[in-house]
Amino acid sequence: MAAALASAAEEGHFDELRGRTARDDETYTQELSDKWVQFFDALGTDGFADLNHRTETLQRQIRDNGVSYNVYADTTGPQRPWELDLFPLIVSPESWRQIEAGVLQRVRVLDRVMADVYGPRELLKAGLLPPALVRGHPGYLRAMHGVAPVGGTYLHIAAFDLARGPDGNWWVVSQRTQAPSGLGYLLENRVSISRLFPKAFEAMHVQRLAATYRAMIEGLKAMSPAGADSHIALLTPGPYNETYFEHAYLARYLGLTLVEGSDLTVRDQRVYLKTLRGLEPVHGLLKRLDDEFLDPLELRPDSTLGVPGLLQAIRAGNVLVANAPGSAFLESSALLGFLPALSRHLLGEDLQLPALPTWWCGERASLEAVLPQLDKCVIKPTYPGSASHGSFEAALGRSMSRRELDEWAGRILREGDTYTTQTWLPLSQMPTWQRRAGGDQIEPRSMMLRVFAVADGPQSWRVLPGGLARLASASEGIATMQRGGSSADAWVLTDVEKGETVDRTTLLRPNHTPASLTQRKRMVTSRAAENLFWLGRYTERTENSIRLARLTLNSLNGEDPSSPPLLAWLSEMALKNTLVLPGVPTASQARRVFERSLIASLGGSEGATSVGYQLRALKLTASSVRERLSQEHWSVIMRAESEFTRRCAAHAAQGDWSAVSALRVLDTASGHMAAITGAQTDRMTRDDGWRLLSIGRLIERLCVLIPALASGFETGAVHDTGGFEAMVALFDSTITFHAQYQQSREVTALLDLLVLDRDNPRSLGWVVQTVRGRLAKLAGSAADDLDPLARRLPDPGEWELGTLCTPDSQGRHRALAQLLDQCQRAAWQLSDDISLKYFTHTGETGQSLGA
Repeated sequence: MAAALASAAEEGHFDELRGRTARDDETYTQELSDKWVQFFDALGTDGFADLNHRTETLQRQIRDNGVSYNVYADTTGPQRPWELDLFPLIVSPESWRQIEAGVLQRVRVLDRVMADVYGPRELLKAGLLPPALVRGHPGYLRAMHGVAPVGGTYLHIAAFDLARGPDGNWWVVSQRTQAPSGLGYLLENRVSISRLFPKAFEAMHVQRLAATYRAMIEGLKAMSPAGADSHIALLTPGPYNETYFEHAYLARYLGLTLVEGSDLTVRDQRVYLKTLRGLEPVHGLLKRLDDEFLDPLELRPDSTLGVPGLLQAIRAGNVLVANAPGSAFLESSALLGFLPALSRHLLGEDLQLPALPTWWCGERASLEAVLPQLDKCVIKPTYPGSASHGSFEAALGRSMSRRELDEWAGRILREGDTYTTQTWLPLSQMPTWQRRAGGDQIEPRSMMLRVFAVADGPQSWRVLPGGLARLASASEGIATMQRGGSSADAWVLTDVEKGETVDRTTLLRPNHTPASLTQRKRMVTSRAAENLFWLGRYTERTENSIRLARLTLNSLNGEDPSSPPLLAWLSEMALKNTLVLPGVPTASQARRVFERSLIASLGGSEGATSVGYQLRALKLTASSVRERLSQEHWSVIMRAESEFTRRCAAHAAQGDWSAVSALRVLDTASGHMAAITGAQTDRMTRDDGWRLLSIGRLIERLCVLIPALASGFETGAVHDTGGFEAMVALFDSTITFHAQYQQSREVTALLDLLVLDRDNPRSLGWVVQTVRGRLAKLAGSAADDLDPLARRLPDPGEWELGTLCTPDSQGRHRALAQLLDQCQRAAWQLSDDISLKYFTHTGETGQSLGA
């Protein structure tokens, strides 16, 4: 069955499905390799008929998990779903032994090269490395010369991109050492694919990944200044980075603190994390940004991603950074041609895993050798990503015309040192499942495999038994995610017949002392705290916007849509909460124009900051603290925003954007917000971060409900039957009100429930009391000694119903107005004071750098 569905690989490419080089031969297509026969046999009774269902399940899982990767050329949005193929790449034990031995050898060579370059420089003196590839490389950091890294290891993670040639052997195409990506994505790939094919995964004895991740973290801690109790953080450029998903995913899986540069500070040559409780020491950084951005004091002065003074802390030996800064020159493709001689010199060994033949055109002999064969090469930049050295996209010689080849040859002759050429290799092709109108089938896709070597101790490495397979798209021959390619899981098989066993470690082994656990419990970074605070505010703001929009549309189309006090109140509240644009006629002046404006603004992003705008702000803020949110919490935020935006756009395009359709969309959004509120209330740890999220929600509630109540009295809406009901509905207290007061429309009953009732979570008294209590808990104040911030809000225990309900001679409730004004001013001031005290640390003093 599989052979009948499977198209043949292109002639001259190694066919992973059949385990041999593709050729124009009928017998070649009929036999599959043993490992793929075993895989297909384990599909179950439904066999291939179930693959479409599994594909849909996989796509839904990727979407629900929010797995994303930004494509540089994609202008449609900041993120797109991660592309993962249904079938894994299956690597035989024999192939893996070759890869593992070769990768371990190569990482040893690279580490020693880096130690020499930033140490005695014997390789440069001996002529084994051209100075232009080292000291002339923009990634060479002179500030790190003579600096031995903490723990004695330069490279803690190294990635190698491998390709399989027509002969079935593996070749190194490139290597990544600065901040190689993929460790998080391949883990997500493994989780997803192993769940879809559990029988095959078990039957084929696939090697597990967890033990290697555990060894990496234990190695980092062992080499850090504080040993096993070291605090390790993952340094990310932030949520706008194309691989931010995997930064948050790795931080959560490995138990690391996810930090941005602004979260850290250097004091007396030591790195500290800014937390709500003050500064906490950081002993190790797993960095996910390129070296040039690490320290604006000594590297790029325009960098806002790094930590001022970080290099000084490294030089002082007070922090381990993985990988050690300055490894960018190792990523140059030109270096591949010099590694065989370097291996013989440094290790006394020939390389076991060869690289594709590579020539640096800065050498006359290489230049003369490569020019006649440009049509058989890939032309690469010697200094990729460097604007000052003329970086460019890799070019494929075989796809060029003679004129284009001559033009490239001219450029290479003029500036040979900026060009490196590499022999073109027809990539092996692995099977992928494709749904086609004419019938589903297995189609081959060109593939490269990225494998990782990770340090598990000083000068000791292990290779992660798996990798990230990257597949070229149907229209591209280049296997890269940045050009729209996809990925696949990589299953490395265990050779059971030779006594190999599967390490079934599934969890990271706990390795905390009581002291380190006590320290970690209170670690909430100031940036995370601020984002959680605003996550709370945007959640509450979105809920209130939805409730007010629904209330307005229902009132405009209700039993008494022409009540002047009600229309005046609705118009004022819609304008204050930016549900309509300034200048739109009020509901009293032109009710239908006002309604159409409100509906048209629901999903818009220009002018009115209505529900769609608030949902986008909510999603953006949540993306900055993804590592603190449950998967369900994040998924419902994504669904709420995407579904609301999609339905608004669809109605607007179809021209049927009526009050009825708008209410349906708002009802669905309201359901999503209820789920988000439930996740925040019931599914988050009650730490200081959660308290700030809760305080943010409650401050926002005060900022919306206080003006609404004040406006209700000023316009007289609360004295109107429709306005009275609308006010109770805005406070989300309709059921409670009617249960307690039946059909009463008295102001006394209204104020008792909406202002004084401290059992009603929507009343002002409950909100103020709860904020005061949570601020006290945040500050560690005793119950009878409130924090000064908590005392900014008036004590609800001193509010009296009789005073608030008594109007003056003009019928105005002045005591109520004064209380509302006092609470509103306090809420505004409190938001600023919280920022000053907990987020900006403006009171902190100290030196950034030591002597």
